[in-house]
Amino acid sequence: MTKAEKTGKADTAESGRDDETVSRFVERFAAQLVEAGMPRMPSRVFAALLASDAGTLTSAELGEQLRISPAAVSGAVRYLAQQHMVSREREPGSRRERYRVHSNQWYEALTNRDAVLKRWEDALREGVTSLGPDTPAGRRLAETVAFFEFVHGELVGLMERWSVRREELFGQGRP
Repeated sequence: MTKAEKTGKADTAESGRDDETVSRFVERFAAQLVEAGMPRMPSRVFAALLASDAGTLTSAELGEQLRISPAAVSGAVRYLAQQHMVSREREPGSRRERYRVHSNQWYEALTNRDAVLKRWEDALREGVTSLGPDTPAGRRLAETVAFFEFVHGELVGLMERWSVRREELFGQGRP
């Protein structure tokens, strides 16, 4: 196992990459995530993990790379773990945790969102009953329920098609 694989940090000589170029990518991609509504610090941590060869970094490595405090790393990782975008792993024989982004993080994130949409759908359905299906508010909620039902059905098919496509591109079956 190379040093980069053990630490998640790629030596510039080993990877052939310029640290400054990688840092610019991390910040640009993080900015795109922020624009999409993700909090800034989790965006930066996620982008740094995504850009690491091993897909895993410790709190100290993230803090050093991003020039942020351990508390900032902790809060960002907590958010990302709740969103199913990263996982925590203990280093064998150590009390240190490593944070990992998986190759199927987008699949996991969308699957998690699907569960959230399903809960919203159920709550909105109750709202239609409470408000009355013939009231303007009830009709608006019924349309929202129908939209979420549609999205749920499409997402199931989309994930199945992605599994097939992923196998074709990368030789990996179902995430």
